[in-house]
Amino acid sequence: MKVHFEYWDVENDVFWEHTAQKVAWRTLLITTIALFFSFTTWYLMSALVVKLPCVGFSFTREQLYWLTALTGLAGGTFRIIHTFLLPIVGTRNLITFASLIKIIPLLGIGLAVMNPDTPFWVFVLLSLLLGLGGGDFSSFMPSTSVFFPQRLKGTALGIQAGLTNLGISVVQFITPFIILVPLIGGSQWCVGDKHSAGVGYEIFLQNAAFIYIPFLLIMSWIAWKYLRNVPVKASFREQLDIFSNKHTYICTLLYLITFGTFSGLSAVFPLLIKTLFGNFQDAPDPLTYAFYIPLIGSLTRVFFGFIADRVGGFLLTTIACLGIALTMGGIIGFGLLNPSSLSDFTWFIVAFFIILFFTGVGNAGTFKQFPQIFIANPRQGAGVIGWTAAIAAYGPFIFGSLISISLKNTGSVVPFFMGLALFSLAGAIINFWFYQRKS
Repeated sequence: MKVHFEYWDVENDVFWEHTAQKVAWRTLLITTIALFFSFTTWYLMSALVVKLPCVGFSFTREQLYWLTALTGLAGGTFRIIHTFLLPIVGTRNLITFASLIKIIPLLGIGLAVMNPDTPFWVFVLLSLLLGLGGGDFSSFMPSTSVFFPQRLKGTALGIQAGLTNLGISVVQFITPFIILVPLIGGSQWCVGDKHSAGVGYEIFLQNAAFIYIPFLLIMSWIAWKYLRNVPVKASFREQLDIFSNKHTYICTLLYLITFGTFSGLSAVFPLLIKTLFGNFQDAPDPLTYAFYIPLIGSLTRVFFGFIADRVGGFLLTTIACLGIALTMGGIIGFGLLNPSSLSDFTWFIVAFFIILFFTGVGNAGTFKQFPQIFIANPRQGAGVIGWTAAIAAYGPFIFGSLISISLKNTGSVVPFFMGLALFSLAGAIINFWFYQRKS
């Protein structure tokens, strides 16, 4: 089977209709499914740590926090590496290997959770390796970008980014159920959480990791058999030319506002609910809302990917940054970050759902406009997509650490979110000035 194209020009209508179109949509389908499982791998630890104490692990609360934070740090760092991989190894080789290597941390975690004597440093190492799933985004998305013509990039990237981000929701949604089913290995006895009623119940924590291994094996085989490489070649040194372009830094700032806010809020929102409303009588269960946060941002991103191809990414990005800033200002102005009673909770949830909606709009807008900005050099455009995604992947760590600092120094989360509002407003102004003005 021929796995390399020697010629690739998707802006040529004849080539697109007769050759590239079928290959591009097939590639989008395969890489989207593969990237979906990358996100389930990346956020697995956030769904597991809440159950570790009840089966006998003696980790402190701070240690459990670091296990989830480290996956965010590792994901961002691996994304920097992935930013430069596509022109060096090609789509087919990249997706195949990336699918296989994630089996290592999944297998390790499945074995580690079965033994409460597993030391903390082993979990630290495995948390860092889970970041491999987060890193994939910065090579999978640029790969998709080079397969599609300019008029369809917003749609293709919106579909891929939105549907794959649903992996965050899925892993948080199915983990509580899948660990109750006997599949592979022995069971643990969970005692001490809110559902055990002081007696305990049988769970199978290893299922949460082992369940994804067969899917990754299948995806690696499909990728090797059906994907092809396109002639987008460049050495590592050649790819560094993106850092001599001021638009790389502007795009990074914009995507840090949109995806950084999406990923950061997805990670800290349950803890934020507990911090602000946990002391009220009949306080809400934070985990009840963890599923909806990434769901809203992901689905919005898919839908507005189509809209971006019609109205342009520049307008959507400006609207999104303004929407985040104004909604955040309303949250602060109406005192929802200093609630006086549980009656504020409904408006709090609605307001943050609106912010997640705008992050989805912004994520779709930015990934439409980045290829437009670098239309003269698609290879650079793909590289910038990877780089900006890498920096924005630090969102969970940025949000978690800065909120912690804000609470420690002021006793309130208001200073952090005030900074977020001003940062987003600045992004709207910058995007309008450089890209949206008619001049």
